[in-house]
Amino acid sequence: MNWLFVTLTVLIVIAAVLLVLVVLLQNGKGDGMASNFVAANNVLGVRQAANELEKATWYLVSFILIAAIASSFTLGNGGSAAVDITDQVENVTEQQPAFPSAPVSQEAPATESAE
Repeated sequence: MNWLFVTLTVLIVIAAVLLVLVVLLQNGKGDGMASNFVAANNVLGVRQAANELEKATWYLVSFILIAAIASSFTLGNGGSAAVDITDQVENVTEQQPAFPSAPVSQEAPATESAE
């Protein structure tokens, strides 16, 4: 596997975890979890903390999108993800299953008499 692909995949996973945390910290329709962090509210103010969290969300989403597209190009044509089976599909000869032409006669199963 390509070292660049592995590096980008690790960075995407880290960014996804950070994105989950940032989204959970944002204010929702209610107070949200951002109001629980008193130090951030005192230093930045409630409104400025919300703006910084929104910017962080957009930066992380943009990074994940760009890194995912870039990682798809790192595999190239020789990657293990590319499997070419067109020659196998085109060269298939139609084979009929070996079914008997006439039904096979079987004896009726033995029944117990009700006495």
